[in-house]
Amino acid sequence: MTCRVCTWWKAYTFDNCLRRLLYKPEKAFTPYVKPGMTVADLGCGMGFNSIGLAKTVGDEGQVIAVDLQPQMLTVLKKRAKRAGVAQRIQTRQCEPDSIGVSETIDFALAFWVVHEVPDTRAFLQQVHSCLADDGRFLVAEPSFHVSPATFETMLNIAADVGLKLGDQPRIRGSRTGVFVKDR
Repeated sequence: MTCRVCTWWKAYTFDNCLRRLLYKPEKAFTPYVKPGMTVADLGCGMGFNSIGLAKTVGDEGQVIAVDLQPQMLTVLKKRAKRAGVAQRIQTRQCEPDSIGVSETIDFALAFWVVHEVPDTRAFLQQVHSCLADDGRFLVAEPSFHVSPATFETMLNIAADVGLKLGDQPRIRGSRTGVFVKDR
């Protein structure tokens, strides 16, 4: 399967102030993210969710913001500094076949990302391997781009690699799933 990654400059079309009309990360993720947690924003883009997550984890928490494109990370750093949360966000450039996270994380987010990865199974296995035993992994895929059948296939692959579907929160414009490790 060939996957196309959204170019960094195209991200401005959806990663802007109007996005807050659809959802607010601080509110959407608080059922799963608490102060002091270590979280990973996989495919963080320009930082819309990373900044919201950094506000939620507080001074004692950490956000690992990972993206394939260095331009995304550059914009994220500037936005995080303006938002006053730069010290809570560690940026990492990943590779197409590696999420670039090896430490244990309490919460992982893949927002509008999984449909862009070249190997869904490998991606989900990597998330599983770094997720804490009681951690959560939220996937949101764009409903206008990812069909119900394609999303169902991703859910089945997640189950195959040991991720159990626990919740499907409503996030406007997205198909969602929150996973836990299946013990």
